Amino acid sequence: MKKILGFLIFTSVGVFPQPALQHNGGMQLHEGAQVGLYFSFVNQAPFEQETGLVGFYGDGLIRVSGNFAPVLYDTEIAHDRFVDLQIPVSVSNNLNFIQGDFLTDKTLPQLYISLLQNAFTVGESNASKVNGYVTVLNQSQMVFPVGDETEYRPLTLEGDVFPLAKCAYFREDPNSPSAFPPFRTDLKPRTIESISNREFWRLEGSSSGQVSLTWNPNSNLGAIAEDVSEIVLVGWSKSAQRWISLGTQSTAGDLSNGFALSEPIVPDAFEVLTFGSLAEPEELLTLDNFFLSPNGDGVNDVLIIEELADSPNNNLQIYDRRGLKVFEMENYTDEFGGVSNVDNLVLDKEAGLPEGVYFYLLRMYDLGQEFQGFLFLDR
Repeated sequence: MKKILGFLIFTSVGVFPQPALQHNGGMQLHEGAQVGLYFSFVNQAPFEQETGLVGFYGDGLIRVSGNFAPVLYDTEIAHDRFVDLQIPVSVSNNLNFIQGDFLTDKTLPQLYISLLQNAFTVGESNASKVNGYVTVLNQSQMVFPVGDETEYRPLTLEGDVFPLAKCAYFREDPNSPSAFPPFRTDLKPRTIESISNREFWRLEGSSSGQVSLTWNPNSNLGAIAEDVSEIVLVGWSKSAQRWISLGTQSTAGDLSNGFALSEPIVPDAFEVLTFGSLAEPEELLTLDNFFLSPNGDGVNDVLIIEELADSPNNNLQIYDRRGLKVFEMENYTDEFGGVSNVDNLVLDKEAGLPEGVYFYLLRMYDLGQEFQGFLFLDR
């Protein structure tokens, strides 16, 4: 039986008709202390524990609220339903899932359960997880114990140390999500055949890392692919405002159960992540040579490469016949009009580059392709 230590104040607080433990200051857990909560916890003063266990038990309504976000050392949940977090809750050591979910409002990402630098989790499953947001602090390898009311749908992130990373799972169609504007599945490069409309993950983080996602029969990947080799991880690019590939490094399993691992990405470059499928190889593009006549007549005044709509993440370099670089730009759209932007031996930039033949090198990162060819500049 759990030993309950501390100051237990049974009262009706705010909108809660049931008893609640209200902390107004002075409660401290000592080594070996175990506090079992079968009712709501209203935290109105700093409550930052460096030892002891706080557990959530029973089958009644439990809400955690108040003006101060508690920091717990060890915590566990063994509840028939869920624990409703109306303020953030941090765990510095062990978060033990036995039964029931921690619930946060997914329209309010400022509500979450936070795993601090040395914290870890055990026991997460379909029966017990976080149905809402989880943050992880100062870790380089993390498994977010997220899901919805019925399934555990974790996301694994591994790479550089993330000062803060945050994740939640949504079993929703990205075309009509409840907490975001639409992420239209028809907005994608031609190298991607289809985008899943069954689920997506929201992931935040400013460092670089690889993402691993799993699928199960409810993911219904058979609706978008005929073979597991076609599965690719995709994300809604914030800059391009469309879905792009995350550069899937590996996949395993079959269309019913499996996982996929991305190339390194920076999560903050994307709104949400999900599964997609690759298009047939014959749909891949080719590029020709280009003609540019920047004379102000509105025709061929700037270099327009229409295929870059399929790869907003790109790099364009242009060289003259001597091999001298005269132009370079990341994420090129239509900026080159015959004027150099490189500090080298170009004498008069404002006058523009001289008429002649130039060589271009184009890297299309979203497609994993590289092209080269000629550019004819007419004055």
